[in-house]
Amino acid sequence: MATTEPAHDTPYRVPPEPRRWPSIALAAAVHLGLLAFLFIGVNWQNNQPVAVEAEVWDMKTQAAAPPPPPPQEIEAEPETAPPTPAPAPPPPPPVAVAPPTPAPPDIALERERKQAERKKLLAEEERAEEKRETERAAQEQKAQKKAQLAAEKKAQELADKKLADKKLAEQKLEAKRQEDKKLDDKKLEEKKLADKQKGDKLAKAKAEAAEQAKLDKLRDADMKRMLAGVGGTGEAAQSTAPKSDPGYIAAISAKVKSATSYTGNTDVAGNPAAEFRIEQLPSGEIMNVKLVKSSGVSGFDDAVEKGIIKASPLPKKKDGTVVRTLTIAFKMKDLN
Repeated sequence: MATTEPAHDTPYRVPPEPRRWPSIALAAAVHLGLLAFLFIGVNWQNNQPVAVEAEVWDMKTQAAAPPPPPPQEIEAEPETAPPTPAPAPPPPPPVAVAPPTPAPPDIALERERKQAERKKLLAEEERAEEKRETERAAQEQKAQKKAQLAAEKKAQELADKKLADKKLAEQKLEAKRQEDKKLDDKKLEEKKLADKQKGDKLAKAKAEAAEQAKLDKLRDADMKRMLAGVGGTGEAAQSTAPKSDPGYIAAISAKVKSATSYTGNTDVAGNPAAEFRIEQLPSGEIMNVKLVKSSGVSGFDDAVEKGIIKASPLPKKKDGTVVRTLTIAFKMKDLN
């Protein structure tokens, strides 16, 4: 029995079990037809034979018959024609033999043959069923193996995805740590810078306070010396204090202007002026510069302050003395 190989791409379906009733009905019809044929054949050949009479000649008995009598002497007669021989006896008529009646077929042998064919057919069906079972088992095993491979592949993909997600989470966590560390470092640097600036401010304030104390001390010493030289009261000292010297102020202004570099825009309304208080040593070296009045332009104020510091030591008066504390105004358009 031929079987059709199922396609590998389609799911295996169990073929339906063959029905036995059509086979049984067909076998019964064949047997009935065969019996009818035998019955009709036997009746057709079973005719009454025709009665035929026949004589039986026994050859042995004929040979034992008495010999014919000896011929008698006959007088010689004139020669005549030879006698005609006696006719032979007619052969015996053929015995009509009735045709042999066909023997009925051996029902037992026919039954055994049918049983053998049926057993052979059942054996073939069993072998076909075993083959189908084997193929079905092979298909099921193949499907199970395919499903197992698919499950293993899916499990591996899930494991790889979990590993990738874990690595990505670790990378994000490490990036966050690095970012937090950078922020902490930045905050620490800012704090250090603020502390440094605060320390610088404190140091500058201390230095300024110390310088101011030094200037005050020098000023007090000068006043005491001047009072001691004059030998009078404070009013006498004030009356003998040095007066303003236009040439001296002009020389200081000229040197500060030459040392000032302002690159900003000078095309402004009016002529803004910045006023500074300058404290210097007897040698003309500047000890302190303080902005008393701003010009309204911070860039110009910073440039003039840097020019004053750069112009140290300042020029002296004709007699070689200096004014320890000066207040000088510098105008923007006068620098050109």
